[in-house]
Amino acid sequence: MTGLLLLLPLVCPVAPKGIASSTDMIAGNVLWVVIWMFGIATFVSVGAMLVGRIFHAPHISKGGAMGLAGVVGTAIVLMVIGGIIAAIIGSGCVQ
Repeated sequence: MTGLLLLLPLVCPVAPKGIASSTDMIAGNVLWVVIWMFGIATFVSVGAMLVGRIFHAPHISKGGAMGLAGVVGTAIVLMVIGGIIAAIIGSGCVQ
């Protein structure tokens, strides 16, 4: 059975002509939105921590710290999920 699989050609999916630039543009826009959201969330969380310290409001500081921890945790999860998906899909070709 293994020898039979070696004789089969690889089938690699190819996007239709003209669609690759559109999908690249959409993927790029999504990536930039995610990067901006991480930046905004980090800025707001650090700002909340500073405001909480300035006005002696420990709940605001704790919220900012939790927000910052959430940003870091989400970044780690996104990196792990991206690696898992890349490992599952591989090159995209099937035999």
